[in-house]
Amino acid sequence: MSKSQKSPITSPLSDSDKASVGAVLQATLVDLVDMSLVAKQAHWNVVGKNFRSVHLQLDELVTTARTYTDEVAERASALGISPDGRARTVAEGSGVPEFPSGWLKEDEVVTAVVTALSQLIQRLRARIDETDKSDLVTQDLLIEITKNFEQAHWMWQAQQA
Repeated sequence: MSKSQKSPITSPLSDSDKASVGAVLQATLVDLVDMSLVAKQAHWNVVGKNFRSVHLQLDELVTTARTYTDEVAERASALGISPDGRARTVAEGSGVPEFPSGWLKEDEVVTAVVTALSQLIQRLRARIDETDKSDLVTQDLLIEITKNFEQAHWMWQAQQA
């Protein structure tokens, strides 16, 4: 279906709320897809004495990002908003910092993941505020996502202590 065609799914939101919530959900979708890719890239390229624990923790992060990617996309669909998780869309729209290529020692990976999670959380918190008046159901989803990524952020930061 092209963007110019009317959605086959009706929305309980007004057109203006649907547009603003749609933008929030799309931006969140793109960030979460990228976060899952960043974590997987790190997972494949981490080396060092704590390789195994970091490697496994990265898989947990991938799972969290992928789980919420699907929930965000399905929330958008439920509101009659077509989600776009194509590679080009993700590359052009993500606010997650680019992850370095090549082998990285576990402390470098931990630092990069802490930075990526920090950026993601900042963006999620701003979106929580954006949905305060337009859609409390979406806001609730964003709060849940933020809570889980803040917990992950804490656990990654603890490795730097």
